[in-house]
Formats: sequence, C-alpha cells, structure tokens
Amino acid sequence: MSNHKILTIDNLSLQEFDSEAELIPLLTPEDEEEMNNEELPVSLLILPLRNTVLFPGVVIPISAGRDKSIKLINDANAGGKIIGVVSQINEEDEDPSKDDIHKIGTVARILRVLKMPDGNVTVILQGKKRFEIDEVVSEEPYMTATIKEVAEERPDENDSEFTAILDSVKELAIQIIKESPNIPSEATFAIKNIESQSFLINFVSSNMNLSVKEKQGLLSINGLKERALETLRYMNVELQKLELKNDIQSKVRFDLDQQQREYFLHQQMKTIQEELGGVSQEEEMDEMGLKAKTKKWDEKTQKHFEKELSKMRRMNPQSPDFGIQRNYLELFLELPWGEYSKDKFDLKFAQKVLDKDHFGLEDVKKRMIEHLAVLKLRNDMKSPIICLTGPPGVGKTSIGRSVAEALGREYVRISLGGLRDEAEIRGHRKTYIGAMPGRIIQSLKKAGTSNPVFILDEIDKLSSGNSGDPSSALLEVLDPEQNSAFYDNFLEMGYDLSKVMFIATSNNMAAIQPALRDRMEVIKMSGYTIEEKVEIAKRHLFPKQLEAHGLTSKDLTIGKKQLEKIVEGYTRESGVRNLETKIAQVIRNAAKSVAMEEEYNKKVTDEDIVAILGVPRLERDKYENNDVAGVVTGLAWTSVGGDILFIESLISEGKGALTITGNLGTVMKESATIALEYIKANAKKLGLSTEIFQKYNIHLHVPEGATPKDGPSAGIAMLTSLVSLLTQKKVKKSLAMTGEITLRGKVLPVGGIKEKILAAKRAGIKEIILCHENKSDIDEIKAEYLEGLSFHYVKEMSEVLAIALTDQSVKNAKTLK
Repeated sequence: MSNHKILTIDNLSLQEFDSEAELIPLLTPEDEEEMNNEELPVSLLILPLRNTVLFPGVVIPISAGRDKSIKLINDANAGGKIIGVVSQINEEDEDPSKDDIHKIGTVARILRVLKMPDGNVTVILQGKKRFEIDEVVSEEPYMTATIKEVAEERPDENDSEFTAILDSVKELAIQIIKESPNIPSEATFAIKNIESQSFLINFVSSNMNLSVKEKQGLLSINGLKERALETLRYMNVELQKLELKNDIQSKVRFDLDQQQREYFLHQQMKTIQEELGGVSQEEEMDEMGLKAKTKKWDEKTQKHFEKELSKMRRMNPQSPDFGIQRNYLELFLELPWGEYSKDKFDLKFAQKVLDKDHFGLEDVKKRMIEHLAVLKLRNDMKSPIICLTGPPGVGKTSIGRSVAEALGREYVRISLGGLRDEAEIRGHRKTYIGAMPGRIIQSLKKAGTSNPVFILDEIDKLSSGNSGDPSSALLEVLDPEQNSAFYDNFLEMGYDLSKVMFIATSNNMAAIQPALRDRMEVIKMSGYTIEEKVEIAKRHLFPKQLEAHGLTSKDLTIGKKQLEKIVEGYTRESGVRNLETKIAQVIRNAAKSVAMEEEYNKKVTDEDIVAILGVPRLERDKYENNDVAGVVTGLAWTSVGGDILFIESLISEGKGALTITGNLGTVMKESATIALEYIKANAKKLGLSTEIFQKYNIHLHVPEGATPKDGPSAGIAMLTSLVSLLTQKKVKKSLAMTGEITLRGKVLPVGGIKEKILAAKRAGIKEIILCHENKSDIDEIKAEYLEGLSFHYVKEMSEVLAIALTDQSVKNAKTLK
C-alpha cells in the first residue's frame, strides 16, 4: 500500500465539510448513504488525471500544472465545486482529447484549493459516485461532457462470503501496514475505524501500490463483491512481495550496518590522521606509485605492480584483503630488484681475510679464491652452489661470513634444521590469512642486495611433514639453470637468484636426497688435528675469550704445551667448541682472581689446568709393548678425530670356535671371519698345523667395549693378531696398521688417513702399514706432520705378515699341537 495519501490527508470527509478545518474526518455509513442518494448533474467539467485514479469516498490531493486544469479548478471552486475526474490512458499526453481518457470516472467535490509558490495549484478532492462519459460537449477552454450514472451492484446484507472477504481485506491491510516500513502504524486505526463496506474497498484500492491501469480496472468493476475479491488478490501479492523484501533485508542488514559502521570509523580515523599530520590511504598509494618509478624493474614486473596497485585503489580499506594487498605491494617495493653489491677483486686481500679468520681449511680457501679469480676475469658468472660437509664445530658456518667479507658482499644465514614445511621456502599464497613470503625472499629483502653470500645452515636436517617436503622445494633454489626465475607463492613472480652465492652446510651427506646433493659442489671439511686445534686456540679462541671476559694478554697468557694438554685431556671432538668452553673456564678463574685482587699465575701452568679443570679423563692411548702374542695396534677414524685401536686375541683348548667381542659392528665381525678363513686356507704357507683349528677356540677382542666400532679398516690388524697368536711370534715394535682385507688375500684402501696418521704419531708409533692406493692420501699431508714416521705400502696380506711379524717368540710362548 502506498503511504503518501494516508500521510497527506487524515483520511476522508463528511458531506458538510468546513473548508477551514485542519482535519478531514472519516466517512461514515450515513455520509455514504446521503452521497449515494444525490442526483448527478447532466454535464460536468472533466479533469484528466495523469498518474492516479480517484475512488468514491476517497480524499486525495491533486497537483495541477496545466493551464486548462488550473482554469477548470478555479472556475469549479468558484461555482458548484463539483467536477468529473477521469484518468488518462497515456500519462505522457500534455493535452489529452476525448479519445485519450478513460470513459469510467468519479464525480468529485473540491474540498480545498491551495496555491503553490511555483504557480501550480494543489486541490484536495473527495470522490462521490462513479460515472460514465456519454458525450464530450466541448474541449475548450477545458473539457465538458454529458454523463450518466454507473450503477453499483451490492451483495445482500446477509452474504457471509462477502463479509469474510471484507474481514480478509481488513486483516491483510493491517499486515501490510506492519510489514511496510514506509506506512505509519497510525494507518492501522484508520482501517479499523472504517465502517462502510464499499468505502473500505475503495480506500484500500486507492492506497495500494498498483499501476493506473490496474486501479482503473478495479474502478470499472460494477459488482462490489467482485471488486473486493480482485482487491484481495492484489493485496495478497503485495504482502508476499513485502515479506520477501523484508526477509532479504534482514539477511543483509547486519553486513551493511557493520560495513557502514566501519566506514564511518575509518573516515573518522582518516580525519584524525590528517589532523595529526599522518598519511591518508590515498597519499600512501600515491607514494607507492612514486617509489615504483625508482625501481630497476623490467617491463613485465612494472606492469604487474601497476595492476596490483590499481586493484588496491579499488578495494575498501576496511576489507581484510586491503591489508594483505598493502603488505604484498610493500614487499614488492622493498625487494632489491636488480640491485647488486660490487664485488672486491683484490685476491690478496681475500686470501688475507680467509687466513686471518680460519686456520687450516686449505681446500675451502682455495675454492673461494678460485671463484673470485674467475669472477674477476669474466665479471659475470653464475654463482656456484657450495656444500661444506664435516663434523660439528669445524667452522662450516663461520667460513661463510669470512667469504662474504672477502667478496665484499652482504651476509645472510638461515637455519634449515628441523624445517618441515615447504611454505617456509616457497612462501604462502597471499589469499591465506597471515600469508608471508618464503625465507629466501625475506632474507633477500633484509640483505638489500640480490647477490649476497647466502648460508643454508644444516641442510641435512631438513625433514618432510604434512605440509610438503622443503628439500624438494630447494631443488629450484639450488639449480643455477632454474633459479634465475625462482617462483615464490606469495610474490607470484619469478625472482633472479642466479647471482646469489649459496653455501650449504651439513654433517652427513647421506641424509640429503640425491637430486639435491647432485646440485651442489661438495667440499669435505675433516676434523682438526691436535696441532691445528692448538694453533686455532692460540690465534683465535684464547684472544677472543680474553676480550669477552674483560682481560688482556697482560693479565693472562698460555703456552702451546698447556693448550695441547687441554685438547688431549679434556676434549674429544672434531671441532673446537668444547675446547673454547674449557679455555673460557681457565680464563674465568683468572678473572675471579683479578676481581678479588688475589695472587695468581699470569702464565697458565699444567698444575693450574689440573686445579681448574680436574684430573684429565680423556688421555689418548699410548703404544704398548710387544711382549704378548696376538696384540696388534690398529688405526681408527672417529667423528672426533683419529685414534689407535688395540686388537687382542687369545687361544684356549676347545673345538675350534671363534668368539668376537668388543661391541663390534657387522662389517668388523666379517673382517675377523675373513682373516681366520684366510689363515685356514693358507695354514701350510704360514707353518701351521690344520689340526689346531679343531683343537683350540679363538677369542678376538677390541678393548673399550662400551664404545661401538665398525668398518673394514681393522682387517689387516685382525689378520696379524690371529697369525701372531697361532705362531706365538712377536709383532714388530712401534708398528701400527690399517687396511681392508679380502678372501683372496688382497689389501684394499681405507679412509680417514690424515686423522689416523696423526693419532699414530701422538701414540709414539714409528712405522705404519697402508694399502699402496693410500699413498696419494699421504702425499697430501703436510711434511711436518709426517716427521719421524716411515710407511710400508702393501698389496697382499702376505706382505703385511712379512713386515709385521718377527722371528722372535713371545715370552712364555704356548706350544700348540
């Protein structure tokens, strides 16, 4: 139902209407009866209406703007105040003729005429009776026509169906008023106070949201009951539309209210920011655009940024996507696109830096100098992917910082230990809440250049999880052929990593997947020797800890002999971390004495070391005598350096069983079995009776049973031990050996030669037996480490026995029959 008519007029009039009254009272049944008994005039002045239909009994305001209409209203108001009102067929007609108006209309009484400031006239009309135009008499100065009354068919007073229809009309009208937010609730009282049946139908028909054609159709229905049914049908449709509209509005109202609230709050914040001198969103986006012009982007990247910035301008600042988009564009602007630091090509300076920071590590230093030399000659080279592998604490990570200083590049390090999410490398898609770029891109943003030295620490500690395999994501990063367009999920663009110098570190290359291992140039970093550790402690660790504890070289000094005592007696490691801890402990003791003004030795002595660190518990094994048969010195490699190993064997009466003890691994046990089978097969050559193997049990043992041992390198030592036992011959004095054996009697090469040789030297060994193929390893060791040692290079087991065994019998030799 429409509201403007109800609000404009306080509804209907009495016949005797006071033109000065403020209110127009409702039409009563008596008024209606009196109105119906009135005789209609023969002819009437005809007022065409553009966009409404007047129903009998209903009061409506009409605004007249056409000259003909204004003159008609003024003349009628001065005369009998009765006119005929009909609706136009076409609303657009400015000067309708007799063919342009409907034939059925309503006789109207002028209640009030109001002159408007704009020259128009507003007239308040009350409908009285329906009529039909018989003939148009004239059209000037306005339309005049003869009319005839249109009889209205009323149902019987006792018609229960008609009564039910009227009740439904009232009920639906009240529901429509309640559902419509535009109709005041006071209209309900008007509906309830209407007593006349025909007026109720006419009043509701007049106020419904219907077209002129539909209202004219209702006015043209002669039967009151039929008109009431048609009105009820229109009301049902209107109520359904209102209910559907309200249902939709209730669903979206909260979202709209929330958005409006956020919008107003944002506008207030914006105003406050501007008052305080802050930057508005528009200014911030303009600044981004200006900053983008200074970037060294290619055309593709420039277009992508402009597109994303344009997208941001169209976003609502209150939406969650706005913050994500701003972070995305800020990352774009902060990344060092095409920005490279200039490499230093002073090779002598680079060598000096590497030597200053690290003692030893010749292979690594040599490789870095080679790379710098090629870079100097070509001035453009894809950076290699270097992997430094070795035990903990040998300086793999710190070498990267020295390389960065030598090259004059920025230094970046990320730890990959325990990483199990692929997104940590490639980043998250920016559609996710809390999305971030991967750690590669983040680190480059932090570095500020696109060619830093990038340390990938603990690359062997990567693990797979539910979020993907990060080691597979690194395949693209560490491939020089692919990383020129590394794709980060957050960045959504390829980024050039080809100028980045990646240095990976690992403890165990076996833990790295083959495809990733294949992309890297592996440089092995073995553990430091005791001599190297002493030098490192003297040059680096001791001065560093003195400074860290607030002391100088005037307060405390230490000699190489004391440092060697700390290395041998209190640490067992490949690197120097524990050594630095022990040195710090010695310095803290001196710092305490200085702070308490106590007397102390400014030069550390052996007694001071024992007093501070306690009794040495890790003294290396020394060579023992050769008075006992079956005891041979072997050489072993461990993760903390080389060591000597004693192989012991014992014979007792029995049935030829072989027992092997000492917490040995499968490979080492197999070496013992091979050695015994070789002796059995060559018993005659060795001067042994074959019956011995049936009459005696042999027990082979490797001391320090709590320490697991494995590997094939003790093979020739086991063979020598068993032959010495079975022949009761002495083993050559001050001799050690290492090598793998085969059933055919061949001696094979083994690894860890440098560490083993140094361990033998420390233990007082003079001669060493090695496979002839290990001679190249000996050639790589510095001559100073080999002083006092002689080497025997062998190919066959028979050569080992010829060198190792003497013709002398041991003391208290057993007679084996």
